[in-house]
Amino acid sequence: MKQILQNLKSGLTESVEVPSPRVKAGHLLIQTTASLLSAGTERMLVEFGQANLLQKARSQPEKVRQVLDKIRTDGILPTLETVFNRLDEPLPLGYCNVGKVIEVGAGVTGFAVGDRVASNGNHAEFVCVPKNLCVKVPENVSDEEAAFTVLGSIGLQGVRLVKPELGQKAVVFGAGLIGLVVIQLLRASGCQVLAVDLDKDRLELAKKFGAEICQIGCGDPVNLAHAFSQNIGVDAVIITASAKTDEIMHQAAQMCRKRGKIVLVGVVGLNLQRSDFYEKELTFQVSCSYGPGRYDSEYELSGHDYPVGFVRWTEQRNFEAVLGAIAGGQIDVASLITHRYDFAQAAEAYKTVTGDRNSLGIILKYPTQSVRSSTICFGKAVAKGSGKCVAALIGSGNFAKMTMAPALAKTPAGLKYVAARTNGAAAAHIAKKFGFTSATTDLEEVWADKEVNTVFIATNHNSHAAMVEKALKSGRNVFVEKPLCLTDEELSRIETLVREAEAGGRSTQIMVGFNRRFSPHIKKMKELLVGRSEPLAMNMVVNAGIIPASHWVHDPQIGGGRIIGEACHFIDLMAFIAGSSIVSVNCEFLQKNANTFDTAVITLSFADGSVGVVNYFANGNKAFPKETMQVFSEGRVLALDNFIRLEGHGFKGFSNYKTWSQDKGHVSQFAEFVSLVENGGKSLIPFSDIVNTTLASFAAVKSGNEHHTIFLAEEYAKLQPQKSQVKQ
Repeated sequence: MKQILQNLKSGLTESVEVPSPRVKAGHLLIQTTASLLSAGTERMLVEFGQANLLQKARSQPEKVRQVLDKIRTDGILPTLETVFNRLDEPLPLGYCNVGKVIEVGAGVTGFAVGDRVASNGNHAEFVCVPKNLCVKVPENVSDEEAAFTVLGSIGLQGVRLVKPELGQKAVVFGAGLIGLVVIQLLRASGCQVLAVDLDKDRLELAKKFGAEICQIGCGDPVNLAHAFSQNIGVDAVIITASAKTDEIMHQAAQMCRKRGKIVLVGVVGLNLQRSDFYEKELTFQVSCSYGPGRYDSEYELSGHDYPVGFVRWTEQRNFEAVLGAIAGGQIDVASLITHRYDFAQAAEAYKTVTGDRNSLGIILKYPTQSVRSSTICFGKAVAKGSGKCVAALIGSGNFAKMTMAPALAKTPAGLKYVAARTNGAAAAHIAKKFGFTSATTDLEEVWADKEVNTVFIATNHNSHAAMVEKALKSGRNVFVEKPLCLTDEELSRIETLVREAEAGGRSTQIMVGFNRRFSPHIKKMKELLVGRSEPLAMNMVVNAGIIPASHWVHDPQIGGGRIIGEACHFIDLMAFIAGSSIVSVNCEFLQKNANTFDTAVITLSFADGSVGVVNYFANGNKAFPKETMQVFSEGRVLALDNFIRLEGHGFKGFSNYKTWSQDKGHVSQFAEFVSLVENGGKSLIPFSDIVNTTLASFAAVKSGNEHHTIFLAEEYAKLQPQKSQVKQ
């Protein structure tokens, strides 16, 4: 299928062939019939992409500060690599989609195949959209009109925040698409409206919809607003304009009556003057896109609706209200259409967006017989290296595209698939960039391909165990990014499969992405500690930083939480340095905000008497290094600073080791694993170590919740009945 993508690095906007998405639970798969280009929003994105690096930096000063902080902690080379990788990501454009449902995901009710729906899907021939972001289109509303649903809801949410009443007087700053919809919604609510804009033609449309008008440059908006309100000040100002100046906010405040309301829907300068708001006790509110539910993953992705008795107007219900207003004639969106293009002419459509400032609604019309293909081939044979390692990368998130794929591209592995069930655009981008033969959204095609003997898994944590099991059952080598799994039951099943493979003499390799073992700093540390006769005392401080509570990693069912999902790295690292298994774990959670449980002190006791403390903190500051470690033994100290510098104290012939940039061992890890697959040999990480680390991670969470020390021998014993059940 074709999809419109924007490259933020090159500024190129193009229609690209990508694998079509697969339907998933809680979603609808939609064949697009029409979509709307938002002249304002999409022009801004395209112009940002076309800007040079300096211009991009100037437009996002907060991002520049983040980059500078990262340079101070991680070094300039890793930081620049991260920045350029981020800019090189394909950005799907569009959020106003209309089409026909062709598949209904598991758990979805109220929709059926053949339904005509409006959604926030992208400009693509096929889209997979969560059910709460889809609504049925009334019969008397055309596809072109329905394409305004989502954009209209942005304006509607701004109007709802104003709480308009019959007879109120309101000013709308900006008579673009959203502004013209807002004017009509206010008029339908019984308000008198003054429209303010630079463009005469747009103001004429506003006048047609019942607004009084003010053309900037031909009159003073503030004076006209006072005259419009009979010198008492307007009840509300809704700003839908896009401008860098702070003047619009200042003028809006001057227009308002005492205790009036200002609602920001657009993007303007926000260097507010206190006196403007203090003297009149004005209310200022920034509208949240489509309405309640926006940016709430529980609502949008998990499909959990808000009770109508408590949240009357959600995103979805705003969509329905807009469609109802179009169907009932309260708002006219057909008059806002200035251009129509076939989807094949998308490039011309975007030239219009950036080159014709008089354009408003631009409709893309899609072919009725769009080709739906789950796999895209790039015409290259898998012939790299010896051919003994033919790989598929499953996952297209940040780790897959910024770490795993670049590292694999440096190995002799034959790279065949990048697979991602719904994000075909990202899969295609990674495949093309790093030399994979194909990109697919059909995971079953990967599993059915006998040529693929090695899979690399970089998906959400809750999918790891099932994929590892499938790989082992099919006799494939498997590399899975941490964690291995999320539950004891999953661990038991995986261990049974590994032991059965060993007993059957199969040489299948299984490895978890504990990359820090492969860092040159850690290898040097291990070398320096060879021959020690005393236990180690280890201390590690991980300045993990905050991840919002709504992020999937905190969900125990999806991400497992940050201790299992990330702190396992440092648990494993200490076990590796000690060269001994963990026998007990004690964990104390310091903060328990919003059920995140990501600030903890984890104490590990080892079989050889060594002790390690992992201080995993989410309450620190980004300017401080993320990972520092000290190891004490026999009158000597090793101090690791963020995988850039290792210092030794008391070691004969060694004082320090430094790399030019941060090296956490990712490149070496993948190189050694591919070499192992091709040439054979012992596992890079003994499976017993993987089990030990996994159990210790589970034990840390259990200890923190139950407030006592957990002994791993007892936890491992609990797996044995489960393993027996698996064999049965």
